[in-house]
Amino acid sequence: MKKRAVFCSLIAMLLLTALLVTGCGGSKDGGDKGKRQLKVYNWGDYIDPDVLTSFEKETGIHVIYDTFATNEDMYVKIKAGGSDYDLAIPSDYMISRMIREKLIEKIDTARLKNYKLVGDRFRGVSFDPMDEYSVPFMWGTVGIAYNTKMVKEQVDSWSILWDKKYAKQIFMLDSPRDSIGITLKYLGYSLNTGSEKELAEAGKKLLEQKPLVLAYVVDEVKDKMIAGEGAMAVVWSGDAQFIMEKNKDIAYAIPKEGTNIWIDSMVIMKGAKNKAEAMEFIDYMTRPDIARKNVEYIGYATPIPEVQGKLSKEVQESLAAYPPAELLKNAEFFNDLTDNLPKYDKVWTEVKIAQ
Repeated sequence: MKKRAVFCSLIAMLLLTALLVTGCGGSKDGGDKGKRQLKVYNWGDYIDPDVLTSFEKETGIHVIYDTFATNEDMYVKIKAGGSDYDLAIPSDYMISRMIREKLIEKIDTARLKNYKLVGDRFRGVSFDPMDEYSVPFMWGTVGIAYNTKMVKEQVDSWSILWDKKYAKQIFMLDSPRDSIGITLKYLGYSLNTGSEKELAEAGKKLLEQKPLVLAYVVDEVKDKMIAGEGAMAVVWSGDAQFIMEKNKDIAYAIPKEGTNIWIDSMVIMKGAKNKAEAMEFIDYMTRPDIARKNVEYIGYATPIPEVQGKLSKEVQESLAAYPPAELLKNAEFFNDLTDNLPKYDKVWTEVKIAQ
């Protein structure tokens, strides 16, 4: 794997900036006026820079590329208008919301020659049941990355995150959906619950845990776990894969109570000025050789079985990359919370401001 952390790799940032006139908050006005172009909005460190360069060379389409840190950041910018993106790569529950609010276009998958390669398990999913609005890019789970030199016991339950002997050795995700979600699963509830009673119980549990938490983190968790700064961390599976490659003492567990299984997918913005170019980009990203380059750079799992079969045996057998079906029997997709979102925000705010 060749993944580099977006905030830690000057090289990757320079490549994206110099070659694509991009970056976090980068200019969206680059390129020759007479040249075809495409404005892409994606997660940080979520594509191989060489893939963007090769796409430009093969198609003649100039890519203007910006990144976001969370689905919510992406949504706010798109919803506010004026961003003028053609294509974005949000997660499942956010795609549901964007469909409902008419922020994205339908995609004619019959015009995508590589769409047939997408695995059956990634079709007809709850957030896009008719496969009309999205094409899968990557997928994964949420679990616990732990240092086997510091944690000697079996890790098979979220309960270990509340074990006092690991006080100030635990990293939690600075993400309300994820941290509240795993707590709800630990308590035996759905991570999509709208019950105020269940959410209050999860909030109380997170407040009990807070004195044990070393920090609430996002991307920086990778460097911290690689450096051995904590005993365990709640992480997205692709980050776990990357951490394990850099530190062989790290292992990954999917707790028995269940977790979040997620899919990040490519969508086209409503009224996109460069819809034809967006379709070319989607088809290019699902081409097996290109999909493999992205997988090997990012570390997340591909929704294209043909590509999975060409990866190293170590990766194919990795719990973080391709967990067996029995470990996912209690997993859930995040749903769009709609009217319940303020309830989650209230719980998370109370946790974060607590002393």
